[in-house]
Amino acid sequence: MSSESSKKRKPKVIRTDGVPAEGKRGKGDTEQDARYYSEESEVDLRDPIKDYELYRETCQELQRLMAEIQELKSRGIKENASEIDERRVQSCVHFMTLKKLNRLAHIRLKKGRDQTHEAKQKVDAYHLQLQNLLYEVMHLQKEITKCLEFKSKHEEIELVSLEEFYKEAPPEISRPAITLNEPHQQTLARLDWELEQRKRLAEKYKECLTSKEKILKEIEVKKEYLSSLQPRLNSIMQASLPVQEYLFMPFDQAHKQYETARHLPPPLYVLFVQASAYGQACDKKLVVAIEGSVEEAKALYKPPEDSQDDESDSDAEEEQTTKRRRPTLGVQLDDKRKEMLKRHPLSVTLDLKCKDENVLHLTFHYLMNLNVMTVKAKVTTAMEMTTAISAGDLLSPDSLLNCLYPGDHGRKTPNPANQFQFDKVGILTLSDYVTELGHPYVWVQKLGGLHFPKDQPQHTVAADNSLSASHMELTVKLLRSRLQSRLALHKQFASLEHGVVPVSSECQQLFPTKIVSRLVKWTAIPYEDYAELPYTKDVIEAGLAEDTHLYYMALIERGTAKLQAAVVLNPGYSTLPPVFSLCLNWKGERNSSNDDNIRAMESEVNVYYKELWGPKPGYQLLTNQLQRLCMVLDVYLETEPHDPSVEGPKEFPQEKMCLRLVRGPLRLKPFKFNYPQGFFSHR
Repeated sequence: MSSESSKKRKPKVIRTDGVPAEGKRGKGDTEQDARYYSEESEVDLRDPIKDYELYRETCQELQRLMAEIQELKSRGIKENASEIDERRVQSCVHFMTLKKLNRLAHIRLKKGRDQTHEAKQKVDAYHLQLQNLLYEVMHLQKEITKCLEFKSKHEEIELVSLEEFYKEAPPEISRPAITLNEPHQQTLARLDWELEQRKRLAEKYKECLTSKEKILKEIEVKKEYLSSLQPRLNSIMQASLPVQEYLFMPFDQAHKQYETARHLPPPLYVLFVQASAYGQACDKKLVVAIEGSVEEAKALYKPPEDSQDDESDSDAEEEQTTKRRRPTLGVQLDDKRKEMLKRHPLSVTLDLKCKDENVLHLTFHYLMNLNVMTVKAKVTTAMEMTTAISAGDLLSPDSLLNCLYPGDHGRKTPNPANQFQFDKVGILTLSDYVTELGHPYVWVQKLGGLHFPKDQPQHTVAADNSLSASHMELTVKLLRSRLQSRLALHKQFASLEHGVVPVSSECQQLFPTKIVSRLVKWTAIPYEDYAELPYTKDVIEAGLAEDTHLYYMALIERGTAKLQAAVVLNPGYSTLPPVFSLCLNWKGERNSSNDDNIRAMESEVNVYYKELWGPKPGYQLLTNQLQRLCMVLDVYLETEPHDPSVEGPKEFPQEKMCLRLVRGPLRLKPFKFNYPQGFFSHR
């Protein structure tokens, strides 16, 4: 069919009719231009909606004609060729219509774009004019503001009040008849009076300068006289040194200390003064001293000297070093952290001596940029102490002074402003640096006169002498008591590790003469292991076990029975008693949750601990509690009824005298020992 249709197509012949081809082409172009412009004008007359309807109808007609042509071709009858040609001609007419509609649509689109562009240009022009007007308005407003805010020089001068002016100024200057009604003349008159007063003050100033010079000359004469006395006084002091040593009155040494104290920062100076005063008045065994480099302390307050010669010589070297190496961000942060945590070159040391010649050495430092004080502790014993593995943390510098006052762990800085300083240099918490810097306990700040209120706005915190004096006596007593209690525990732990529970003669009456149960193991355990024990959950939930406390495990045995005791030792021992959690392994596992008598045994050591304090200050409380555990374990095992299914004698024969073996619905055993009768009864 395609070949037949191509044969039937008539070739397009261009007739020249004897006219040159160029002339013909020019005429055709002219006609085409005329048609184009006629179509442009026709666009304005035609309705776009009707053209769209015509477009839809033409497309539908084309679809119909194409479908009919396809149907005629599919029949394959030669007589249908004329019908196919007829429909092809109709289709070509419809295609011409679509082309015309397409041209009209493009013309409409071009006109719409042109109109939009023209409207946009008008809007831009109006917008530009608006911006120019707004700029002019803003400029005028600024000029108006400048004019309104203009201040004359005389407004900066503090003139006397009007009442004083009319009262003190003479009438030829004040001129009340004119100035009271005219503000301008009034201001001029007040300025004239101010000038007159300043002239008088200038004359007085000159007179004062002359008198000052006379006084300075007199002072210089007296200074020369006093400076001549200094060498004589030094020679007298040097000659009196043997007398000072003989009378135990080291005036020269004290004088040097006070000269050095002038270079201390205010908190350390307050600590030095108050501790020295307390030592002289109340505690002769308290020794206060200053350590560190005085020259470095002096250099902190000296302004940097300008060394132009050195700078000129080192310019080239600095340029080369900056080109070769530049500090990385990490190095810069490290330098900033070191500068932030910088300590003052001088420090104050306190040596607290006990009756047995044991000494607690305290070194107080001041962090200049953080405005807080820190302390480092060290213990020196008069005699070499027996090494105890479980006593390793008792005298450790990191834990020796923990919770000297309740809740004072010394891990966080007491100054709230430090957290903002830490954020700038990337320091999370001060606890990472306490090993090097010392612990910033709250009581240390109070000894230095520093107080950081949390519920009030922060101002510049200054050292207060009265605050330091009010806390000095109690803190020194607590420090000495802490040292003595830790040394006593150290000796007791050495015996406990060998299975011996030391009981003093004053405490023998608290226990019977014969106790069969024995301590076989005493070890220190970490907080994590203590928290994993199933029978210690009640103590942890009650808040009696914290990570700052010390934890130990005791094992008491008698025959096949094994009693495990998990011990929480508060840093404030012996004022705060140790807390015991028990678990008995005998015919099963028994603890306070499944056995009321185990709970009663815990009460004997945890609740009635005051009976076991012994002689003051009560440093034997822990060993007495362990001895009572051995005693009540004997009572527990001996009062257990014999199992008839087991042949042979009773494993734990009753050796303790008890009034009643059990009492009440809970079947509690008699754990209270009565001295001097020697029998056990219920509470």
